[in-house]
Amino acid sequence: MPEYRRILLDGAATQVRREGDELVSADGRVVGVEDAVHLPPSVPSKIVAVHLNHRSRVEEFMTTLPDAPTYFHKPTSALNGHKGAIVRPERCKYLNYEGEVAIVIGRTARNISPAEAGDYIAGYTIGNDYGLHDFRDTDAGSMLRVKGSDTLCPLGPGLVTDWDFRGKRLRTLVNGQVAQDGSTDEMEWDMHYLVADIARTITLYPGDVLLSGTPANSRPVQPGDVVEVEVEGLGTLTNHIVTGPAPIRDDCGAQPTESEEVISTTFGGDWEFRGIRAPQR
Repeated sequence: MPEYRRILLDGAATQVRREGDELVSADGRVVGVEDAVHLPPSVPSKIVAVHLNHRSRVEEFMTTLPDAPTYFHKPTSALNGHKGAIVRPERCKYLNYEGEVAIVIGRTARNISPAEAGDYIAGYTIGNDYGLHDFRDTDAGSMLRVKGSDTLCPLGPGLVTDWDFRGKRLRTLVNGQVAQDGSTDEMEWDMHYLVADIARTITLYPGDVLLSGTPANSRPVQPGDVVEVEVEGLGTLTNHIVTGPAPIRDDCGAQPTESEEVISTTFGGDWEFRGIRAPQR
């Protein structure tokens, strides 16, 4: 399957094609895969993510799916690349990984059917939909700061075309230990459905990204941890966690919290079930 990446080459963002252990640009320049400085493989105008989609995650939260998917938005300023640093700001404790498959749009899409949606997809990459749950008590449920803070949307390593999303294994590893282990077959709504659903009211442009949901066992990570997301046929997205250069300012705005909702969601519960069961730390 063809795989394309975006890297810094001679100081400029350049699309390259993977050929074994080498990345080759259109003008013939070559760099080793391990030597490249990776950028996100897409330059989206928007990043849309589905809330709940994997059945294991629904069961973990002891909840039920709605009749149709619901979504949130991650700003493009959250973008990050393969091997990039994920920043956990000082004064924050609850930064969770969420390994996912990311859909990349290839053609302008508006008012299309699920049966047509595949024709509008350029390919797929891996995403890690990090969440800074210390801010879960603010932003009226939009999760703007939970999901949209800087560096919290790494994508990569490359864009794979002609990839069949059915029956693919997805794993997240923290420091080499398996933390999430799921399959695209446990998704309630598949990739084509998600694209068609969003495109009913929101025009999707080439490069736009849809994050398709994560399986159970999203948990917090610490500075120094290395997080890998493996998806069968798409490769491995690797990032490391660092402490931010400055603490969250305390002279304005909502502050990080450790409420029951924050703790429960961070460790695999849900705010709807506060008082019914203790979070699993």
